[in-house]
Amino acid sequence: MNILILGSGGREHALAWAVKQNPKCDHLVCAPGNAGMAEIADCIAVDVMDNDAVLKLCRAQAIDFAIIGAENPLANGVADVLRAAGILTFGPSKAAAELESSKAFTKQICDACNAPTAAYARFTELNAAKAYVTAQGAPIVIKADGLAAGKGVIVAMDLQQALDGLDDIFDGAFGYAGAQVVIEEFMDGEEASYFILSDGKNILPIGTAQDHKRAYEGDKGPNTGGMGAYSPAPIMTDAVTQKALTQIIQPSIDEMARRGTPFQGVLFAGFMIKDGQPRLVEYNVRFGDPECQTIMMRLGAQALDVLLACAEQRLNETQINWADDHAVSIVLAAKGYPGSYEKDTEIKGVNTLPSDSKNMVFHAGTKTDGDKLLAIGGRVLNVTTRGSSFQEARTRAYAMVDQIEWEQGFHRKDIGWRAL
Repeated sequence: MNILILGSGGREHALAWAVKQNPKCDHLVCAPGNAGMAEIADCIAVDVMDNDAVLKLCRAQAIDFAIIGAENPLANGVADVLRAAGILTFGPSKAAAELESSKAFTKQICDACNAPTAAYARFTELNAAKAYVTAQGAPIVIKADGLAAGKGVIVAMDLQQALDGLDDIFDGAFGYAGAQVVIEEFMDGEEASYFILSDGKNILPIGTAQDHKRAYEGDKGPNTGGMGAYSPAPIMTDAVTQKALTQIIQPSIDEMARRGTPFQGVLFAGFMIKDGQPRLVEYNVRFGDPECQTIMMRLGAQALDVLLACAEQRLNETQINWADDHAVSIVLAAKGYPGSYEKDTEIKGVNTLPSDSKNMVFHAGTKTDGDKLLAIGGRVLNVTTRGSSFQEARTRAYAMVDQIEWEQGFHRKDIGWRAL
């Protein structure tokens, strides 16, 4: 079959890598793709936010199955347009994607189905928000309501940080995403991610992971889109995952169906876990990045089978064959990220590294210029490895990172410290 993967990041490269291994994939198209994806697929430039252009591409390439990687085109309704044209599509409708595009909407769903989450209030006016924060005190969590590339969350440990954060959001730091803010109770505990496929009714868990949001070692510095991840997450025990499924995820899926907006795609649930009790931090409606890289490394070729089963609404007859393994992904980012950074800097040594079922470098913000590999984004490479133990996978990943020459890049040296 002809398959399209829409996107250009490390997540989409990992999806493409897994899909390509499955014999069902005859022709793989990535749009717009990146330098790494171009090695295994036809990369075609397209504006992922132009639904008509995406549909035109699908028709021109005779696409049988479209996999939507990122949240912005999903929130823009691309899945609706493709399904209306008769193209089998993996990814939720625009209405269902509101689980990520509006944090206030997710809170409404939690309220409706009694899913445990942080107490909250929402505001569209700065002074009212400041008055609430002053009354509540710190620590407290402030979130831009809309999509902010994983950076619209401020965990304020003191009152002044909270007030300054509100000023930044209402001054436009996150654009339209900050037109409304959700202010939440600070939840302490350990955070972990759970990935579940839903075909609108049935669900299929497909793995746990933990990532590192802060830019620097010791979980210091600003929030980022993610500086590294590992799977599985030790804190997501059988007891915790069962509570997450029965108390939070299945009730949310049922509530979405009850509203006439069934959720079809991957639900990426972030939990805060304390004393064995999970509470929902947030939902995302696509794979996490870099968590996806670790999940795909562990799933391999069967990833396509389960994504197809999800899109064809037959998850009830599908299962995953897990190996007793572990995966680790280390993000290499441009110095200055998540702030300003230099572009078009050269990276050396990547082409000499192994590329197999246990060792991969997934590309994100890259392009080629002749024989040169150039960095053009904030998060640029994802060195991802798999091993029979967490320590084995982690050791191999850092050994590969050490072979990459990139003066203008940096990475965290403590990925997986919780698991250690």
